Amino acid sequence: MLRLSISDIISNIASETPFEAVSEDYSFTIKIAHYAPYICGAVHDGHQFRKSLWDNCLHTEYDRWYEEDPCTKEMVQSHPIVIAGCDSRFEYDLNRAPETAIYTDAWGKQLWREPLPSNEKENSLKKHHTFYKVVGALVEKIEALYGKAIVFDMHSYNWKRWDRPVPTWNLGTANIDTDRFGNLAESWSHKLGTMGLPNGIQSTSKINDTFQGNGYFLKYITQNFGNTLVLATEIAKVYCDEYTGILYPEVVRSVEKHLKEFIPLQLQEFNETL
Repeated sequence: MLRLSISDIISNIASETPFEAVSEDYSFTIKIAHYAPYICGAVHDGHQFRKSLWDNCLHTEYDRWYEEDPCTKEMVQSHPIVIAGCDSRFEYDLNRAPETAIYTDAWGKQLWREPLPSNEKENSLKKHHTFYKVVGALVEKIEALYGKAIVFDMHSYNWKRWDRPVPTWNLGTANIDTDRFGNLAESWSHKLGTMGLPNGIQSTSKINDTFQGNGYFLKYITQNFGNTLVLATEIAKVYCDEYTGILYPEVVRSVEKHLKEFIPLQLQEFNETL
């Protein structure tokens, strides 16, 4: 893996050069094995939290991990184009617009002992801005090559905090054009619901049940690129123990194996529909 500046990353995309890199500031990774007509994203995969924020943060490392989406990059790592955040959403949230990307509180708990200095906010927002410069360049290139694109926007959620039965998979469609893409969303949800997982985990899937797909990653792409479908795909954290932080690698690998089969099938349907 290379370490590249934002300008070099965008230059590689412009020239259709395959590469794998971490950004110069280590805030995100991008892999383009070849320029396929689809992209996998894992914006909340990251856990890094810069040291200058440690003493001012009221949340523990576990508190932060609990609200992040660990292993979502691993679930799609075998696909040709993968972009993923390295930094924790508690530093800045890539799935929120810039004006709300820096938390003051998180899930009902104050985040900072003292208000963040302006230089700390600027540092975080710069990384948010450069990530979306690359996302824009990438989607623009895929649309230019194929006339359309599909993005698999991978997330996870804490299912044990709910006081009712919740699905293994949730697909958020509130901000996509359901007149054009509704049938594709339904078929994606159906595929996810057939996934056989180890340890007796029962796979179920619903649309707009626990979340509706209101994230900025989806909104940014959808609002700027008319021929790109973003599928905001959330897996309940059945692949770990939410309360102890223990990961179940056999479940993560099973999800990866199934997505390696399901995503190309979904791409085929997408190509046949549009």
